[in-house]
Amino acid sequence: MIRIALAVITALLMFAVPAWAQQDGPWRMHDWMGWGSGWGGMFLGPLFMLAWLAILVAVIVLVVRWLGGGTSGTSPPPRTPHDILDERYARGEIDREEYLRRRDDIAGRS
Repeated sequence: MIRIALAVITALLMFAVPAWAQQDGPWRMHDWMGWGSGWGGMFLGPLFMLAWLAILVAVIVLVVRWLGGGTSGTSPPPRTPHDILDERYARGEIDREEYLRRRDDIAGRS
């Protein structure tokens, strides 16, 4: 999944590089007309570009985690009948005689 995410990011960067290299139009570095107009022109433009890139990376990471099964933690071991019996005895649901009888029954003793 990481390879897919890296391939998507590489493809997006490959398409963005020619756009950064364009030398015609009002957004050239040496064309100072309208330098501070709009949303900040030259200063806020790169910040918005980085914000969109961060959002894109976050979405890709979330999709990769979702497709990969989420967390890598292990599930707790299944409870055994003896564990359940111990819990019931500890909560006071059964008395000592009932606990001993069921414990022996689970163990296969008569």
